[in-house]
Amino acid sequence: MAKEKVDENQDPSEEEGSGSKKMIIIMAVGGLLLLLAGVGISYFLFAGGEPPATEEAAKVEEEPAPPTAAIYHELKPQFTVNFPPGGKARLMQLSIQVMSRDQAVIDLVVDNDPMVRHVLLDLLGRQESEVLRGRVGKEALQAEVLKSLNTVVEDQGGSGEVEAAYFTSFVMQ
Repeated sequence: MAKEKVDENQDPSEEEGSGSKKMIIIMAVGGLLLLLAGVGISYFLFAGGEPPATEEAAKVEEEPAPPTAAIYHELKPQFTVNFPPGGKARLMQLSIQVMSRDQAVIDLVVDNDPMVRHVLLDLLGRQESEVLRGRVGKEALQAEVLKSLNTVVEDQGGSGEVEAAYFTSFVMQ
């Protein structure tokens, strides 16, 4: 009977309070687990790298874009420079055409023609006729001309490049 008296003395609201406390704790733990699961899923979806590509997407990525047409521009008038004294040839006259696939680069070369001509005349005037008699010397000069042209394009804020420089006429006397 004493036991019954103790049970009768307990407040029924206390029993409900301890049950609701348990329920709150269970809901908080469940919410925390749900939040952690969401963070984990987000990490794997967004930080785990690119999703694996399907075969169709891989084929599209592998196909290179078709090249745009080459645009040529002749630097006029021809370049004529004197060689340093002591060589067999005394003067060189050559015509140069530049090639790019970007019209903006060609426009930049045309707009900066005085600078381009100055840089190239300086380069051509430092050459020696004996070196330019062979193919290797001409190819080295061609590479230097291309490098000089791209330096001008870069200095003037161009976004592309001159892809090639061609000697369309090359005379030494």
